[in-house]
Amino acid sequence: MENILAVYKRPIDPDFPVICMDESSVQCIKEVREALPAKAGSPERYDAEYERNGVAHLIQFSAPFIGWRRIEVKDNHAAKEWATGVRKLVEEDFADAKRITLVMDNLNTHTGASLYKNFEPEVARRLLQKLEFVYTPKHGSWLNMAECEFSVLSRQCLNRRLPDIDTVRDEVDAWTTSRNQAGGTINWRFTAEDARIKLKQLYPITTGVN
Repeated sequence: MENILAVYKRPIDPDFPVICMDESSVQCIKEVREALPAKAGSPERYDAEYERNGVAHLIQFSAPFIGWRRIEVKDNHAAKEWATGVRKLVEEDFADAKRITLVMDNLNTHTGASLYKNFEPEVARRLLQKLEFVYTPKHGSWLNMAECEFSVLSRQCLNRRLPDIDTVRDEVDAWTTSRNQAGGTINWRFTAEDARIKLKQLYPITTGVN
């Protein structure tokens, strides 16, 4: 935990960007009856019945301190999707960076092995040389600021029925473009000092002399 909190305290440096990565999913919902449009004195009304229409998987890479994010909508969350997203991060999004710190959860696909499984060895090696992986601890995914970003996305964009993956992709792309243009950042204020007080029960009990 403190390792991640130390990463978040680093000075902002374009040569060494901090990127938070996370994945989520959205259930696509189709209406079975046409909704009644809103009118004066009456909000839009729709039937409680609906039809499930697959799941859209979201993979997010965001730089919370500089107001940038990229969210891709896929029909699966396989290792290939993660590896492809990481390659784009290194070769396109932050091609000029000397080293990228990537904060993410400890999923078995979020490893250098996934890069080797999907790319030629020299490509995988080149990508890994520019990456520093920092994993959230077990039950500590809340330390990943990408979850904060997904929370904003859910409230502002995904809080309604979206019928299919293409619609989810269009809406997420529009939201991402708007938020990037606005330069939306995250003001992270929880520090290691706070953790030692508020989460004292998570630390081992010691009997040594201070």
